[in-house]
Amino acid sequence: MQEVFNTQSAIETEKIGAYLAEKLTETKNGENWFVCLTGDLGAGKTAFVRGFASVVSPGSRVKSPTYTVVNEYRRGDVPLFHFDLYRLEDGDSDLEAIGFDEYVDGGHCIIEWSEYLENKPENAVYADIRKTGEDTRKITITY
Repeated sequence: MQEVFNTQSAIETEKIGAYLAEKLTETKNGENWFVCLTGDLGAGKTAFVRGFASVVSPGSRVKSPTYTVVNEYRRGDVPLFHFDLYRLEDGDSDLEAIGFDEYVDGGHCIIEWSEYLENKPENAVYADIRKTGEDTRKITITY
């Protein structure tokens, strides 16, 4: 299944992230979620994660984990692990070194630059965020 949204601002992009988290809460309650984000630099992936985290880990301060690879948000019932794979040099080997599998088993994962990840779970949800103008975005979510 696929849903397509057009947003006019970062706030609207955040709202689509929150929408996805609410939908996963309704449809996949009881299992860990794996959300793969794609889109160019500055497309709004972190804004999307802010909205997503507002539902899953309310009150968490979301920022891009570009240099740390992963940020952990633990204010909800299930931990949310926010990855940014943009700077990984050796893809899956670098992830293995930080214990990626334990994160996947330990909570919900949302991955920026997921195209750098070779092996994705079968139940992964995909959100592609594309710039259509200076502030406008097209977001395609695939379940």
